[in-house]
Amino acid sequence: MIPQKKRTLVLILGSLIALGPLSIDMYLPAFTKVAADFNVPTSEVEWSLAAFFLGLSIGQLIYGVLADRYGRKKPLYFGLCIYTIASIGCAFAPSIAVLVLCRFLQALGACSGAVISRAMVRDLFSHHESAAVFSTLILVMGVAPILAPLLGGYLIRSFHWSSIFWALALFSTLCLIAVKTRLPESKEPNRDVHFSKAFKNYWNVIRHRDFLLNALSAGLAQGGLFAYITGSPFVFLELYQVAPENYGLLFGTNAIGLIIASQLNVSFVKLYGPRRVMNIALLITASAGATLLLSGLLNLGLIGLMVPLFVYVASVGMVFPNSTANALQHHGHRAGAASALIGTIQFLLASIASLTVSLLHAKSALPMAGTIAFFGFAAFLISRSIDPSDANPAPQV
Repeated sequence: MIPQKKRTLVLILGSLIALGPLSIDMYLPAFTKVAADFNVPTSEVEWSLAAFFLGLSIGQLIYGVLADRYGRKKPLYFGLCIYTIASIGCAFAPSIAVLVLCRFLQALGACSGAVISRAMVRDLFSHHESAAVFSTLILVMGVAPILAPLLGGYLIRSFHWSSIFWALALFSTLCLIAVKTRLPESKEPNRDVHFSKAFKNYWNVIRHRDFLLNALSAGLAQGGLFAYITGSPFVFLELYQVAPENYGLLFGTNAIGLIIASQLNVSFVKLYGPRRVMNIALLITASAGATLLLSGLLNLGLIGLMVPLFVYVASVGMVFPNSTANALQHHGHRAGAASALIGTIQFLLASIASLTVSLLHAKSALPMAGTIAFFGFAAFLISRSIDPSDANPAPQV
């Protein structure tokens, strides 16, 4: 359980992390509308999503250094301001090229919330506590994949698709106010941290084998998740002719699985420890990916895809909090840099997964299903290489 006095803190941190999912998921039902407005195929609109993932990947490294040098709050102010301005730019974009650029800039702002929230959890909680807190953060941010597509579908049904980006600009402004008035600083500035030494600092983190393998396992599993996010607008809206407002219901169903799994994870971690739970979850991830690919090959229809998709997405709700806690375990003195590297690895792999789905674009669900299966199986294989001697025993209950 998280103490009552820290629940407001967790809510704010969850809202900051949710900037990324909101920016992705609210936009998904608008793909066909954006493509029609700019007179381009849906595959070109998918590039705006890949650009967002790339921005999230690059920006993580910048905020990792900023968070360790200037404390946690000042970089948040900077990132939220960039996000708000870029969101307004997306709303006014005159072409798909400008939209892609603004989405990249929007991501550079959004990733400040992800990096700094993870670092603040590491500042304030122990290893086992942080796994529980990360699960709670997934619960808070898990509302985004449920509500965001529904809200996005409603907005494009009632207004122009640009209204989605006006709503995101408003949300980021509210986050900025909450950070200023309610979020305490968790780390004093450290003038010994310099950008000139950033590479060495990142290298000292990434050469830690346990960190790298945990980050890769999570990144590959989430790569499959983002392949689903990239491919689902075409598969649901065009291939199976799901209405934009109903797309949110399908997407939200899978998000509910993510939330349920992340909350069950809190109890499982207390009994078995973060590492054992992560290994079991990754076995489920790989199995669900293989089943999804088989369903695509046999053309079992929408229901045949939805069941393994639900299981895959839910399993990530256990992979992410435990792998993050494991990766950060030995890096309290440079949690900002370690948090940034986790995000960079995860979203770099997400960019690759997203681009793979776009480049393999076909009139079937196979590009999405095959990419998810590949990334899920790769995540499982990487996890087998983690040395169990590094694992902490489960806490006594």
